Amino acid sequence: MRKNGKEREMNNRAKENQFKDFQTKIGIHFENEKLLKQAFTHSSYVNEHRRKPYEDNERLEFLGDAVLELTVSQFLFKKYPMMSEGELTKLRAAIVCEPSLVTFANELNFGSLILLGKGEEMTGGRERPALLADVFEAFIGALYLDKGLDIVIGYLERIVFPKINEGAFSHVMDYKSQLQELIQRDGIGVIEYRVLLEKGPAHNKEFVSRVSLNGEEIGIGSGKSKKEAEQRAAQMALDVLKNKTTK
Repeated sequence: MRKNGKEREMNNRAKENQFKDFQTKIGIHFENEKLLKQAFTHSSYVNEHRRKPYEDNERLEFLGDAVLELTVSQFLFKKYPMMSEGELTKLRAAIVCEPSLVTFANELNFGSLILLGKGEEMTGGRERPALLADVFEAFIGALYLDKGLDIVIGYLERIVFPKINEGAFSHVMDYKSQLQELIQRDGIGVIEYRVLLEKGPAHNKEFVSRVSLNGEEIGIGSGKSKKEAEQRAAQMALDVLKNKTTK
């Protein structure tokens, strides 16, 4: 029994040091370390330690989900002034979806900090995507409660927002949005769309659109609507600009 007690004490001490090292690593030290530990406490751990007042991370996950949606929405709203509500929603969904959250969690080795029950541990819970995504949201919730929104935004500016700036999620954006992102990211000027031609009967019209950068044509496209023609023009423009940068 004594041996088990000593082992538990050593394990607890090791986990305490892990949390201290983690805070040093991210450059943020919690005023209330209980919040930090709660963010990493899975319900299976609480079920196995009923005699101690542990709380699982589910409520923090609920809060963190809302904080993430708000902060990412604010970043996208400012970054893409020309993007429609539908496009912003689609892009935000790609950023806060489970696979993305798992990537963010793995970057700082969140899995090693999670407090799990033995059964969950034995079945690979530490690497389970849904569990890691939940922990990331719970951590954001804890950080918000302990430090406030500005610190959360500062953290996301290091972990999440650079990936958006690098185009990691551009695959979910349409060609016009991707072109706008490229132009804004590189600060190379102003783009403008113009319908060059509109022909055919009302039930079967064809449009030809041009997109120009600083007055210089970089793409032309045609389609059954102005929107489709502009998308094709933007697609051509993206190819032109990408070819220029690879030469």
